[in-house]
Amino acid sequence: MTPTRTIPIFAETSRSTAKTSENPLEFRKSPVLSLYVHIPWCVRKCPYCDFNSHESGGEFPEREYVDALIADLQSALPLIWGRPVQTVFFGGGTPSLLSAGAIDELIGAFRALAMLSPEAEITLEANPGTVEAGKFAGFRAAGVNRLSLGIQSFNDEHLKALGRIHGSAEARRAAQLAGEHFERFNLDLMYGLPYQTQEQALADIDTALSFAPPHLSCYQLTLEPNTHFAAFPPDLPEGDLCADMQEAIEARLAAAGYANYETSAFAQPGRQCLHNLNYWHFGDYLGIGAGAHSKLTLHDRVLRQMRHKHPKAYLENVRAGRPIQNEHAVAAAELPFEFMMNALRLADGFAPSLFELRTSRPLTAILPQLKAAQADGLLDLGPEKIAPTAKGRRFLNVLLERFLDDGQ
Repeated sequence: MTPTRTIPIFAETSRSTAKTSENPLEFRKSPVLSLYVHIPWCVRKCPYCDFNSHESGGEFPEREYVDALIADLQSALPLIWGRPVQTVFFGGGTPSLLSAGAIDELIGAFRALAMLSPEAEITLEANPGTVEAGKFAGFRAAGVNRLSLGIQSFNDEHLKALGRIHGSAEARRAAQLAGEHFERFNLDLMYGLPYQTQEQALADIDTALSFAPPHLSCYQLTLEPNTHFAAFPPDLPEGDLCADMQEAIEARLAAAGYANYETSAFAQPGRQCLHNLNYWHFGDYLGIGAGAHSKLTLHDRVLRQMRHKHPKAYLENVRAGRPIQNEHAVAAAELPFEFMMNALRLADGFAPSLFELRTSRPLTAILPQLKAAQADGLLDLGPEKIAPTAKGRRFLNVLLERFLDDGQ
């Protein structure tokens, strides 16, 4: 996504055409549009997971859910008329629990109902269990062209501590199959695991690199509210050790030619995840499925929606023609912070022109905060790019707090 123009960021006065908090928003150009598809079931819920996922008990209503997803998309079409869908992401839960036939039917429906780009990036999340891995060829034939594999670790003891249903051998086999069937694939890894040493964290990285993945995601394990681990915390490495792990992982991946283009994402040149990049650029996404969220830019407002969260409630409400549980327009004063919360996750930051395109507000609206962050060494400001410094990336929450109040 290439901004069409650059706005000087050091002028203290706003342009005469800029919107103020008293004037209505006006968006003259729609952002890139993505489609997110939530599959809420998994074989067993992991103790660290705070996503909208539900244990399937060995079976789930695939036919009914596929029909509901298609009906959900049909009901949302008036909001996205004429806008091409550039990326699709099947997330969960465990989307690879669906049959290849179900994925094929859904992608066919997306092509028939929405303006799905012929070159669209279509990602599916998968778990490395043997059954799911055996479906990879079917998923590729159905039109999935990017796989995201939830490895987390190649160490059996750490996988057991995380409550994963697969072991190290299955993880290795799945990673190998991913490379055989998909030119573009991602391996998800975690560090800061119970009793994990830095050497063990780097061993996971080295094993992942042996499969030459175009993309790696590396997350520190955190204890999220309303999870089993929050109620029964495991013994995790202390903070300084986790920071050392992070630095060592970043160095190892940089030496292997992977750019840390987003907080937890590393990619070979030209292999970034386009779907996630659209999020970080504050693009638009339509979310369908249980608990899915949407962010859609209309001509005069930015609309957020959430579908009914529990799978049973979602199915019942889709049948009744009301899949949306709640929706609201984002207040104009909140848009700068929402934009920065996404864009500053990127190592390259954003072009100044993108701020006004996405928020309908002049960049001068947050100029005091930008200059204060620059003075504290958290932000680099330039006419072509605004980006977090190395310090700003390390203390991202501190940097983002500067934009909670936009000064209007």
